[in-house]
Amino acid sequence: MAADSGDGARNCGDGAAELPDSLKTFGAVLKVLREEAGLTQEEFAPRVRYSVPYIAKIEQGKRFPPRELPGRAEEPLGHVASRILAAAHRSLTRRAGLASWFRQWAGIEEEALSLYAYECRVVPGLLQPEPYIRAVCGSRLPPLTDKQLDDQVVARLERQRLLTERANTAFGFIIEQSVIERRTGGEDVTRALIDHLLDRAQLRNVQLQIMPRRQSSHAGLDGPLYLAETPQNEWVGYCEGHQSSNLLTHPMQVSTVLQRYGSMRSQALSPDASVSLLEQMRGAL
Repeated sequence: MAADSGDGARNCGDGAAELPDSLKTFGAVLKVLREEAGLTQEEFAPRVRYSVPYIAKIEQGKRFPPRELPGRAEEPLGHVASRILAAAHRSLTRRAGLASWFRQWAGIEEEALSLYAYECRVVPGLLQPEPYIRAVCGSRLPPLTDKQLDDQVVARLERQRLLTERANTAFGFIIEQSVIERRTGGEDVTRALIDHLLDRAQLRNVQLQIMPRRQSSHAGLDGPLYLAETPQNEWVGYCEGHQSSNLLTHPMQVSTVLQRYGSMRSQALSPDASVSLLEQMRGAL
């Protein structure tokens, strides 16, 4: 899939606070078509194989609608409604909006049965406490206004509800030790970060691993990667660079990143050893 502008999974461009009018329009159209069919969100969602909260956020213009939605909507809404949604979706995908691919990835996150992340630059967005979010986003160039910064904090914290609201989703995170030792934002921010990581690591559905500084064999040298298992038990990947991102759906691409992540799980410290290391780092501050 082609690259598009879209910082999001880890940095400061979720875009959730600056929703394009086209997303809101798509959501409004979907809501009208659903209501014309006499369906509630609770009735419609299972018939298109998405969750009720996910459909609600699409209708509110807060999530990029998946490309499968128009086709799945044909049975409950009818052929004409499906064609209307397909045309609206094509308009959305042609729009070069900031973080458009990330919005699609955010929707995948919400539906994921398993979600894995490897980071070597910053702590993954789903694990960032507010002081760390402000430190990371405050370093962004061009600089953000105070309102933009506040909006990014709200958007990031809202996403993090997935960890507790989706208790049946398995979350796995591998973070480079150097990312924490960098002390982004200073010692106080780093203390808050480590405390937050230790707290998240106690969740039964979260597995946190630290990649040690010295590692003779490392499968993640090509950079950060994200993986998600969909409700259809298919895997998709996501990666980011400077002002760009890629949603990976080709089986060969996905197989490659799955192999890399699987190898890194064996190369990183175990979850228990990772917690012990975090506690040592916290005590050293």
